[in-house]
Order: sequence, then C-alpha cells, then structure tokens
Amino acid sequence: MSSSRPHERRKKNIGMFLEAYFQETRISFWGLGSTTFRKKDKQGGTEPDESYCIGTDKEFPDLAIEVVVTSGGIDKLAVYKKLGVKEVWFWQNNHFSLYYLRGDEYEQITTSELLPNLDLALLAQYVVRTDTLEAILEFREQIRQNK
Repeated sequence: MSSSRPHERRKKNIGMFLEAYFQETRISFWGLGSTTFRKKDKQGGTEPDESYCIGTDKEFPDLAIEVVVTSGGIDKLAVYKKLGVKEVWFWQNNHFSLYYLRGDEYEQITTSELLPNLDLALLAQYVVRTDTLEAILEFREQIRQNK
C-alpha cells in the first residue's frame, strides 16, 4: 500500500528534526528508516516509518516511530514488544504519544526515556511547519540555546 503525501511529509520531517537533535546533542545514532524487522522464531514483523538505534547499533531499533494519518497504530505495539523495541512513538493529530517497554508491557509515558532532554512539544511545533529550511535552522538554534 502506498503512503499519502501528508504521511510522507510528517515522517520525513520527524526524521529530519530528530536527526538534527541527535547531531546537536552529540548522541550516537543509527537511522534504520523503514527497515522490515522480524524475528526468525516469531511470526509477524513490521516496518516502522522511522527507527533508530541509540548509543550502539543493534539488530532491532531502540526507537520506532509510526505516523498515523487515518486510524490505527496502537495495535502495532504487540509486534514491537516481540522485537524488544524499547520505545515507540505514534504521531497522530499533530502530537506524539509515547510508549516505553517496561518488563513485558508497554507503558504510556509523557517524556522519552531514551531522550529525556528532548522537548517533544517543541519538536511537534517544528514537525508541522511547512517552511522546512527556516524550521530546521530555528530548531537547531533552539537546541543550542537549551544545552
């Protein structure tokens, strides 16, 4: 199934701004994009819209991001749990909903456990901007000022 333009714009913007954050804060990351992740001994797999290993490269990402333009999304947590993905973000209705894997269940959180200093409200403001160049330059400046 092909993705819509609004879906792709948000996905691309989230990735671009998140990678700017990693760079400005000197956090080592491996962008895995929408790689298909599947365990050999488990049925099912998934392709996040964006995904990242943080700190070190691993078989499965630490962070998966899903852009939900219509409905659904939350049902993907079961698949991410099987893969051991620590944190899953859903972007829907212009804001992020975060889930962190604690033990064997996801818990909804308001601040990223992986990126506790990331201001998600600020990130969300920039993700929806249409003036991409100005937005990314301003976002980088905001990060530098908040260090």
